[in-house]
Amino acid sequence: MNTEIKNKFMSEAVLEALKGIQNNDGGPFGCVIVKDGKIVGRGHNKVTSTCDPTAHAEVIAIRDACKNLNSFQLEGCEIYTSCEPCPMCFGAIYWARPDKVYYGCSQEDAAAIDFDDAFIYKEIELPYEKRSIPFEQMDRDIALEPFKKWTEKEDKTKY
Repeated sequence: MNTEIKNKFMSEAVLEALKGIQNNDGGPFGCVIVKDGKIVGRGHNKVTSTCDPTAHAEVIAIRDACKNLNSFQLEGCEIYTSCEPCPMCFGAIYWARPDKVYYGCSQEDAAAIDFDDAFIYKEIELPYEKRSIPFEQMDRDIALEPFKKWTEKEDKTKY
Protein backbone atom coordinates (compact mmCIF):
# COMPACT_ATOMS: atom_id res chain seq x y z
CA MET A 1 0.00 0.00 0.00
CA ASN A 2 1.44 3.36 -0.94
CA THR A 3 2.21 6.16 1.52
CA GLU A 4 -0.63 8.39 0.34
CA ILE A 5 -3.21 5.69 1.09
CA LYS A 6 -1.62 4.95 4.48
CA ASN A 7 -1.73 8.67 5.29
CA LYS A 8 -5.44 8.68 4.41
CA PHE A 9 -6.13 5.89 6.89
CA MET A 10 -4.09 7.57 9.63
CA SER A 11 -6.08 10.74 8.97
CA GLU A 12 -9.26 8.71 9.49
CA ALA A 13 -7.93 7.48 12.85
CA VAL A 14 -7.17 11.07 13.84
CA LEU A 15 -10.69 12.12 12.75
CA GLU A 16 -12.08 9.39 15.03
CA ALA A 17 -10.06 10.88 17.92
CA LEU A 18 -11.37 14.36 17.14
CA LYS A 19 -14.93 13.02 16.93
CA GLY A 20 -14.56 11.54 20.40
CA ILE A 21 -13.30 14.82 21.81
CA GLN A 22 -16.11 16.79 20.17
CA ASN A 23 -18.71 14.36 21.58
CA ASN A 24 -17.10 14.36 25.06
CA ASP A 25 -16.85 10.56 24.77
CA GLY A 26 -13.41 10.17 26.34
CA GLY A 27 -9.72 10.72 25.74
CA PRO A 28 -8.10 11.97 22.51
CA PHE A 29 -7.58 8.61 20.79
CA GLY A 30 -8.91 7.14 17.55
CA CYS A 31 -8.43 4.00 15.49
CA VAL A 32 -9.45 2.44 12.20
CA ILE A 33 -8.89 -1.10 10.94
CA VAL A 34 -8.33 -1.73 7.25
CA LYS A 35 -8.65 -4.86 5.15
CA ASP A 36 -8.10 -5.00 1.41
CA GLY A 37 -7.89 -1.21 1.25
CA LYS A 38 -11.24 -0.63 3.00
CA ILE A 39 -12.03 0.46 6.55
CA VAL A 40 -13.74 -2.45 8.31
CA GLY A 41 -13.66 -1.13 11.88
CA ARG A 42 -13.69 2.23 13.63
CA GLY A 43 -13.39 3.39 17.18
CA HIS A 44 -12.55 6.27 19.44
CA ASN A 45 -12.04 6.40 23.18
CA LYS A 46 -15.31 6.16 25.12
CA VAL A 47 -13.98 5.49 28.62
CA THR A 48 -15.72 8.36 30.41
CA SER A 49 -18.99 8.35 28.43
CA THR A 50 -19.57 4.63 28.94
CA CYS A 51 -17.97 4.31 32.41
CA ASP A 52 -15.89 1.50 30.91
CA PRO A 53 -12.13 1.56 31.50
CA THR A 54 -11.67 -0.91 28.62
CA ALA A 55 -13.42 1.32 26.05
CA HIS A 56 -10.19 2.43 24.38
CA ALA A 57 -10.16 3.32 20.68
CA GLU A 58 -8.28 0.17 19.62
CA VAL A 59 -10.53 -2.17 21.61
CA ILE A 60 -13.68 -0.56 20.20
CA ALA A 61 -12.27 -0.70 16.65
CA ILE A 62 -11.25 -4.35 17.08
CA ARG A 63 -14.76 -5.23 18.28
CA ASP A 64 -16.29 -3.34 15.35
CA ALA A 65 -14.01 -4.96 12.76
CA CYS A 66 -14.50 -8.46 14.15
CA LYS A 67 -18.27 -7.97 14.11
CA ASN A 68 -18.19 -6.63 10.54
CA LEU A 69 -15.88 -9.42 9.35
CA ASN A 70 -17.69 -12.10 11.36
CA SER A 71 -14.35 -13.28 12.71
CA PHE A 72 -12.58 -13.30 16.06
CA GLN A 73 -9.26 -12.57 14.41
CA LEU A 74 -8.02 -9.80 12.13
CA GLU A 75 -5.67 -11.66 9.83
CA GLY A 76 -5.11 -9.67 6.63
CA CYS A 77 -5.90 -6.41 8.45
CA GLU A 78 -3.88 -3.35 9.37
CA ILE A 79 -4.55 -1.15 12.38
CA TYR A 80 -4.11 2.62 12.19
CA THR A 81 -4.22 4.25 15.61
CA SER A 82 -3.65 7.87 16.51
CA CYS A 83 -1.38 6.91 19.41
CA GLU A 84 0.92 4.05 20.33
CA PRO A 85 -1.29 1.48 22.09
CA CYS A 86 -1.37 1.16 25.87
CA PRO A 87 -0.55 -2.21 27.49
CA MET A 88 -4.20 -3.35 27.43
CA CYS A 89 -4.63 -2.47 23.75
CA PHE A 90 -1.23 -3.97 22.97
CA GLY A 91 -2.49 -7.26 24.40
CA ALA A 92 -5.82 -7.02 22.56
CA ILE A 93 -4.01 -6.36 19.29
CA TYR A 94 -1.86 -9.45 19.73
CA TRP A 95 -4.93 -11.56 20.49
CA ALA A 96 -6.64 -10.19 17.34
CA ARG A 97 -3.57 -11.01 15.19
CA PRO A 98 -3.59 -8.22 12.56
CA ASP A 99 -0.78 -8.08 10.02
CA LYS A 100 0.55 -4.66 11.06
CA VAL A 101 -0.02 -1.64 13.30
CA TYR A 102 0.65 1.97 12.33
CA TYR A 103 0.56 4.57 15.11
CA GLY A 104 0.77 8.37 15.17
CA CYS A 105 1.74 9.74 18.58
CA SER A 106 4.19 7.96 20.88
CA GLN A 107 3.87 6.81 24.51
CA GLU A 108 5.90 9.89 25.43
CA ASP A 109 3.46 12.17 23.59
CA ALA A 110 0.57 10.63 25.56
CA ALA A 111 2.46 10.93 28.85
CA ALA A 112 3.02 14.63 28.15
CA ILE A 113 -0.76 15.18 28.30
CA ASP A 114 -1.25 13.01 31.41
CA PHE A 115 -1.94 9.65 29.74
CA ASP A 116 1.09 7.85 31.15
CA ASP A 117 0.95 4.06 31.17
CA ALA A 118 4.61 3.39 32.00
CA PHE A 119 3.58 2.41 35.55
CA ILE A 120 1.60 -0.56 34.15
CA TYR A 121 4.63 -1.93 32.33
CA LYS A 122 6.60 -1.62 35.59
CA GLU A 123 3.85 -3.37 37.58
CA ILE A 124 3.86 -6.40 35.25
CA GLU A 125 7.52 -7.07 36.07
CA LEU A 126 7.04 -6.90 39.85
CA PRO A 127 6.52 -9.97 42.05
CA TYR A 128 2.83 -10.33 42.97
CA GLU A 129 3.34 -9.19 46.56
CA LYS A 130 5.06 -5.95 45.46
CA ARG A 131 2.38 -4.77 43.02
CA SER A 132 0.27 -1.75 43.95
CA ILE A 133 -2.79 -3.97 43.45
CA PRO A 134 -1.99 -7.28 45.18
CA PHE A 135 -2.47 -10.54 43.26
CA GLU A 136 -3.05 -13.73 45.22
CA GLN A 137 -3.73 -17.17 43.78
CA MET A 138 -6.49 -19.19 45.45
CA ASP A 139 -8.65 -22.27 44.85
CA ARG A 140 -6.62 -23.46 41.88
CA ASP A 141 -8.02 -26.98 42.35
CA ILE A 142 -11.59 -25.89 41.56
CA ALA A 143 -10.52 -23.27 39.01
CA LEU A 144 -8.87 -26.02 36.95
CA GLU A 145 -12.25 -27.67 36.24
CA PRO A 146 -13.12 -25.48 33.22
CA PHE A 147 -9.61 -26.08 31.83
CA LYS A 148 -10.13 -29.84 32.15
CA LYS A 149 -13.54 -29.61 30.44
CA TRP A 150 -12.01 -27.47 27.65
CA THR A 151 -9.25 -30.04 27.10
CA GLU A 152 -11.86 -32.81 26.80
CA LYS A 153 -14.25 -30.85 24.56
CA GLU A 154 -14.15 -32.26 21.04
CA ASP A 155 -16.16 -29.59 19.21
CA LYS A 156 -14.25 -26.53 20.46
CA THR A 157 -13.12 -23.71 18.20
CA LYS A 158 -9.42 -23.26 18.82
CA TYR A 159 -7.83 -19.83 18.72
